[in-house]
Amino acid sequence: MNKEIKTGPIMTALLVAGFVGLFSETALNIALGELSNIFSVDATTIQWLATGYFLTLGILVPVTGILMQKFTTRQMFITSVALSIIGTIVAALAPVFSVLLTARVIQAAGLAIILPLTQNVIFTIFPPNKRGGAMGIMGLVILAGPAFGPTLAGLILDTLSWHWIFWFTIPFLVFSLIFGYIYIPNVNEIRKVSIDILSVILSTIGFGGVVYGVSVGGEFGWTSTTVLSTVIVGFIALILFAIRQTKMDTPMLNLKAFKHPQFVLGLAMNMITFLNMLSMLVVLPMYMQMALLVSTFTTGLILLPGSVLNCILAPTIGRLFDKYGPRAVITPGTILVVIGYALYAQYGTETALWIMVITHIVMMLGIGMVLASVQTNTLNALPKQYYPDGIAISQTSQQVAGAIGIAVMVSIFSAQQASSLADGTTLPVAAASGSSLVFNISLILAIINVILSLLMKKTQ
Repeated sequence: MNKEIKTGPIMTALLVAGFVGLFSETALNIALGELSNIFSVDATTIQWLATGYFLTLGILVPVTGILMQKFTTRQMFITSVALSIIGTIVAALAPVFSVLLTARVIQAAGLAIILPLTQNVIFTIFPPNKRGGAMGIMGLVILAGPAFGPTLAGLILDTLSWHWIFWFTIPFLVFSLIFGYIYIPNVNEIRKVSIDILSVILSTIGFGGVVYGVSVGGEFGWTSTTVLSTVIVGFIALILFAIRQTKMDTPMLNLKAFKHPQFVLGLAMNMITFLNMLSMLVVLPMYMQMALLVSTFTTGLILLPGSVLNCILAPTIGRLFDKYGPRAVITPGTILVVIGYALYAQYGTETALWIMVITHIVMMLGIGMVLASVQTNTLNALPKQYYPDGIAISQTSQQVAGAIGIAVMVSIFSAQQASSLADGTTLPVAAASGSSLVFNISLILAIINVILSLLMKKTQ
């Protein structure tokens, strides 16, 4: 079977669709201020264009694990890209906020299928000694999509209207659909699995409750009844979900993956990396625009070299992983991330822009070395029959960690900024103070990752 499989075209179709989905995840962040004026809604409401995306991913990714066993690879791929195209067209034409929010949910549903599907295909069509390189290229897409989002969106907003953030991606999605239709074979084994409705409900309430509760924490206050009750209900639902999975003959999510220590270790590192990365991609532009007073387009340009370098080096990092094993790549990567946060935490209102560029290059290089390598090693720790479950657990946890990271870190940033303003400081100084606190917290998490990386072993 493997001789007939054209890995290049298959990867192209999957990764183009994945890139567009991840680009869409962050591209709108830079336009939220403009959109809140256009649709006459407040800042907390407009934030749902980002939060709703994450919430959908957190709810749907666990379900994808079982759908991948029930439907063919081609069916899953075509459904995913079709949802992305429909969501994108509806978003581009949205006359009111509610339609745009609905379109974002449809877009996210497409991404919730394509991310786990891509990982599953990689682990099926590539032998173990070549997975690092393939996952390195996927890591490039996972990093490049969110990182290029604000830069390209800033450029589009400077020259065209916000609608073009969506129209811009349609040709890529159509290309992916045609290419995938021609080249993607069915690589997974179809099993007669039934979808357990109670598991789906518990998983939805669980992941949805936690992400929603944390997302509105900054708006309602962390001790408010709404926040505490939704988070508690979410955790209770997740515990019930986990108990139910262990009692079922064919669970929706096979939690036996947690019996493999290297899988659990990798999962923890993956969550910390994603929490730190996605919160940084939101807080860093806020710091640059408020404390350094640079425009959205300049902000995008400052973030560009780090993202580009990361893309260029991703395949090389994957090959180094295949050749020398995880610790040789992951530990130096975690140390670079620590250096990046240690530098970010020192910056104030007078920081030169070239220093920001260099720090971001160091940071993105470190994240690039950690992310794909950790994911490959984590899944290599599992027997083949657990891949769909391991991928679903890994993808869900990183999207939930990312959503929680953004909500918590932005809330901390805003609280520290408000407290500094109350003490009579200027807005740039207050913004620098808020971002410094956030980066110090991220620094502690990054140091924990360095320690965890020393426990990693090569898995096969």
